[in-house]
Amino acid sequence: MQVLVRDNNVEQALRVLKKKMQREGVFREMKARSAYEKPSEKRVREKAEAVRRYRKLARKKLQREGLLPGPKKVARPAR
Repeated sequence: MQVLVRDNNVEQALRVLKKKMQREGVFREMKARSAYEKPSEKRVREKAEAVRRYRKLARKKLQREGLLPGPKKVARPAR
């Protein structure tokens, strides 16, 4: 993973790096590898993650079709 540092702005580069690592799931994997997970617990966790993904996809599909209201729009102040 690579992040460019512009104008010696290391803080911004660190924020970008952390966001990239979060998106890739590096932190979640580090936490999972820090302790042993029993095979039965792993099956339960993976099944729950699959159900969560399926429900999220179904919810997004219903929102696209107009059967469910979309997410609330956040009003941001103008700069």
